[in-house]
Amino acid sequence: MSKNKHEAELVKKALVVGALYVKKRGYGEIEATDSHKLKVEYIYRALVEDKLIQPLAKKDISIPNMEHKLALWITRQLPADHPLVTGE
Repeated sequence: MSKNKHEAELVKKALVVGALYVKKRGYGEIEATDSHKLKVEYIYRALVEDKLIQPLAKKDISIPNMEHKLALWITRQLPADHPLVTGE
């Protein structure tokens, strides 16, 4: 998996957008006090459940791999001229 140089910022953006998504879908609400690991896993699993991203193979499931999947997902949601997508 190749990493975008802005992957950390993309993951942060994915967590914000993903939190809104899971709330609108009725999956519950992510609290500010929830750990980063919990947020990543919760949003990842919700997106997999709704078939918006392909699940990782069982042997590849880890927080860094889930973060990468979230970064790829948010890249497709952002406009093509967004600074995080263009690499500026």
